[in-house]
Amino acid sequence: MPCLNEAETIAPCVAEALAALAGAGLDGEVLVADNGSTDGSQGLAEAAGARVVPVAAPGYGAALAGGIAAARGRYVVMGDADLSYDFGAVPHFVKALDAGADLVMGSRFKGVIEKGAMPPLHRWLGNPVLTGLGRLFFRTDVSDFHCGLRGFRRDALLSLDLRTTGMEYATEMVVKAVLFGLQIAEIPVRLRPDGRSRPPHLRTWRDGWRHLRFLLLYSPRWLFLVPGLALILAGGALIAWLLPGPRALFGATFDVHTMLAGAGMVLVGAAALFAGVCAKIFGITEGLLPKDPLLDRLFDRWVTLETGLLAGAACLVLGGALVGRVAALWAGADTHDLSYTQTMHWMIPGVLLLVLGAEALFGSFLLSLLGVRRR
Repeated sequence: MPCLNEAETIAPCVAEALAALAGAGLDGEVLVADNGSTDGSQGLAEAAGARVVPVAAPGYGAALAGGIAAARGRYVVMGDADLSYDFGAVPHFVKALDAGADLVMGSRFKGVIEKGAMPPLHRWLGNPVLTGLGRLFFRTDVSDFHCGLRGFRRDALLSLDLRTTGMEYATEMVVKAVLFGLQIAEIPVRLRPDGRSRPPHLRTWRDGWRHLRFLLLYSPRWLFLVPGLALILAGGALIAWLLPGPRALFGATFDVHTMLAGAGMVLVGAAALFAGVCAKIFGITEGLLPKDPLLDRLFDRWVTLETGLLAGAACLVLGGALVGRVAALWAGADTHDLSYTQTMHWMIPGVLLLVLGAEALFGSFLLSLLGVRRR
């Protein structure tokens, strides 16, 4: 149990957890990871029968990590020390772990949420949206990403090497369990109104943003690759449509201004795509993300320094040819002004290819550097 100034509720939580262990005949302990309480929570927890472990580093995640590191059991069940969770469910978590699960998630939405136990903003917007994004990004069936009552095999969780120290620790646990192929089960749990008279440590918008930020950072596909490809395809289609000349659509005429917008879309999309590949490689080499077989095959056969340099050179040559055509037209007019509608249809894609070619050349070296094997 992570604990920070829970004097009102820590003793009943410890008693409830010990009763659950005794009632099910389980050999275990109740460990309180104290995160610097100043209200005497430590003494109350010890008097109730818990082992208290001080954790100096601040934060919900830091407290949990410190407690898990100090735990002696093969299985660990974690839950908040505010009486909001029913620790009588501990035997059900152990049963699911005995059945082969590595991580057992509690689900408040499949269980019971008592009246007043969860603020409406959390129940109807925050938790459903963040859980929905997590299910979409990481292709999992977990129905409650942020339930604070969950159990896991201690060795399996330690193998994930969780890094965050704040509220997003709970999200990191689920995300990395999915990415690294841990067996995940889910059981319904009851959420009660907490027993504290003070406000909770959770800050709705700040901690919600931290969870969302974590989901995005751990999913380069949705943060970079999908938007990047969409922009490249949309911008490229606009340029190709307008390359022969102005087009009329819906009573309006579209010309080089729209083509210029398309070029901007392609450039932003290419930058996002490149950033996504870099993020993916960095995450894999640093152990934050699992190896990607598709990426391995691409880098073994196609995405190499040499192919990147050749692709960049091809873009430079083609872009130079288009810009050279405009220069030739300008020279043929004795360096007098030309109609921009005549020249910009070639100048915009030409400059776009030159920029993309330069980015491909420099980017190929960066990707090669990121991919270097290192200890």
